[in-house]
Formats: sequence, C-alpha cells, structure tokens
Amino acid sequence: MSRAGLDKNPHEVAEMFDGVAKGYDLTNSVMTLGFDRRWREWTRRTLDARAGEKILDLAAGTAVSTVEFASAGAWCVAADFSLGMLRSGARRPVPKIAADALHLPFADGAFDAATVSFGLRNFQGTVEALREMARVVRPGGRLVICELSKPTWKPLRQLYSNVALRALPVIARPVASNSDAYTYLAESIRDWHDQRTLAMLIAEAGWEDVAWMNLTGGMAALHRATKPQ
Repeated sequence: MSRAGLDKNPHEVAEMFDGVAKGYDLTNSVMTLGFDRRWREWTRRTLDARAGEKILDLAAGTAVSTVEFASAGAWCVAADFSLGMLRSGARRPVPKIAADALHLPFADGAFDAATVSFGLRNFQGTVEALREMARVVRPGGRLVICELSKPTWKPLRQLYSNVALRALPVIARPVASNSDAYTYLAESIRDWHDQRTLAMLIAEAGWEDVAWMNLTGGMAALHRATKPQ
C-alpha cells in the first residue's frame, strides 16, 4: 500500500499489520521515544475501567493496552482485524477476537465502554466505526480514543510533519519486521484529522459530551465522550 489516503482497504491494512506484528510494540516505543507508554497510561486513567465492567478494546493489536485496562478488575476483550497482531499478543491473558470495526460481533449495549488506541485512523469509515462502537456500548457508557494528532504549536507541527514523519520509515528500519509499512503509517498520520475535526466526527456518530486533551503538545490527543441515556 503506497498511499494512505482516508479510504482504507481493510484487507490491505490487515495484511500490512500482519507484516509488522513481530516487534510492533518495540518499534512503536523506539519511534515515539517512549512517549507511547505515557500516552497509554493517560488513556488508562481517562478510561477509568472499574471492577465488574465490560470493556471493548478495539484495534487492540497485541493487547498491550487491554491488559492494562484489565488490571483494575474489568473484563476486557481485545478485538482486532489483524490475526498476526492477535497471535503476537497470545501470551497476554485477556480474551481476543478477530473483528471488523464496522461490523462488530457483539450485541447491542454489551459493553460499559469502548476504547481505541492509535487505530481509529486505519478504519475504512471513521464515523461508521464510531457508530458501531456506540451500538455495542450501553446507554450512559463511555468512549475513549487515543490517536496521533496535530501539534498545536506551528513550528513543532511543521517539524513533526516535514521532518519526523518523513524520517519514520528510516527510524523503524533497524527494529521493524516490515519497515516499508511505516511509510503507510507515516502518511496515515499526516492525512489524519485535527483534534477539533475528530471531535465533530465523534458527535456526528451519536456520542455526546465530547471533549479532548492534547498530549505532548498535540502530537497525540485523547478524546472522550458518552453515549446518550
């Protein structure tokens, strides 16, 4: 896949993630200088999973975030459309299921909360996926999205877009199992929505009380919302 665009072919994206599954978590930490761990911790705090709750972690990859959510005593399921990713996380003791974000294999209102970390931009339809998440979350339930975003300070934004993202495939090459895939990932980050636009899409999908918080100067952002009662 040479260009990211905003219309993702799910089969091609799944194959790409199958190809980078080996060493994916290490590669992410190298590329983000370890900031991905801080961003995941903020996601865990914002989600605030509680004992007895049911949490859907969508685009969960190797389930690295899922086990952190489950540490509070919640029942958490890792869902992803990349079998390679799920297999790479097989050692992590949480339920895992292959799932299409636009056609989730769960009943209406099955979960207390849904969350996506660094995966929403890879879905073929952003609003459609957000609506599907709303379907499987109970009324009054929560949504938490952590995604790479747009730095708020213009000099940093230009440096990030014109230098850091262009260098990403080169940085990934020594540790990635498929460094060419990171060309796509860099383009998907560059083409992604800014914070306010994503908030509008979340509201369009039927969620309310939408808010966001910038992380690391806006390099990443946390969006949260609730499903109407």
